[in-house]
Amino acid sequence: MEHLPQEYRQLFPIVQTHTMLASCSQSALAEPVSRAIKDYHDSLLYMGTNWNEAIEKTESARIEFAKLIGAEPDEIAIVPSVSDALVSAVSSLSVFRKKHVVYTEMDFPAVSHILQAQSDYNVSVIPSIDGELPLEQYETHITDETVLTCVPHVHYRDGSIQDVKAIAAIAKRKGSLLFVDAYQSAGHIPIDVKAWGVDILAAGARKYLLGIPGMAFLYVRKELADALKPKASAWFGRENGDGASYAKGARRFQTGTPAFISVYAAAAALSLLNHIGVSHIREHVKTICADAVQYAAEKGLELAIASAGEQPGMVAIRDERASETAALLRKKKVICAPRDTVIRLAPHFYNTKDELRHAIDEIAEIALHM
Repeated sequence: MEHLPQEYRQLFPIVQTHTMLASCSQSALAEPVSRAIKDYHDSLLYMGTNWNEAIEKTESARIEFAKLIGAEPDEIAIVPSVSDALVSAVSSLSVFRKKHVVYTEMDFPAVSHILQAQSDYNVSVIPSIDGELPLEQYETHITDETVLTCVPHVHYRDGSIQDVKAIAAIAKRKGSLLFVDAYQSAGHIPIDVKAWGVDILAAGARKYLLGIPGMAFLYVRKELADALKPKASAWFGRENGDGASYAKGARRFQTGTPAFISVYAAAAALSLLNHIGVSHIREHVKTICADAVQYAAEKGLELAIASAGEQPGMVAIRDERASETAALLRKKKVICAPRDTVIRLAPHFYNTKDELRHAIDEIAEIALHM
């Protein structure tokens, strides 16, 4: 799959001068996305207003994201962030009698912050076992009283991948809805919400989706959405924009005017991803990460991931001074995303095997002199 970077690297100016391996935090900016941002700016600068065009771009972004995850456009809401998506989803659960919500030890901290603030719910956490979350843990901790189960598709810290389809089956059998945080997977790992049985899913634009901060997407299964009554709903979530009734489908989870500059960027970015095909991206990223994992071990570096399961889409290397190492790497024009005591090397389709090896060489060199 080395043809992917060969074919598309010219779209990313940063990779001409730097080794950009931070997609788990912020992806490289593609020229088509940059042009879309400029189009938004220029439309205001030279035309004064661009409301109709911006609404059209919003619908384009909605359609492209729906295509990316195997959903229908009316099952997608445009929201400011994944955190806002979860707040909105939880606010809609009052239509159910059950009051137990669970999340996992591997969820991004914001999930805990949001759920622990819900005084109306009994919240508990599914603990990991030696850094892993076997399906037995879901069987144990999701009960018949659980109304919502929150899981990350991909662990933000080490890239390990959860079997969402199997977890969804457990949740459904117990009568729980399933919320999937796909921020670390959408854009480089194929997602099929229908085949997997996902009820609710959210992903932001700035990471593997190639966009910028300011917007996210919320999927709510069509049959479910119309039964929910989100408290976080305003005129963009109402019939005809000004009605008292909720809009049909997931749109009812929308609030106010989106960050249109981020919408323009997302529409262009998602169009590029769908053109390439996430399955092709996955095969490329999986291949170069597998090589990098082996190369890191040869260099004597300790990998953070414990599981020998499906190949993650990042290479996570243990480093007690991860932030300091990342700062030194940046001086060498290697951009990565440290997290706690882990250096995360997160490639995308524009990266090469040699770039990952170069980053690992630099990390090993830094480790020798620390």
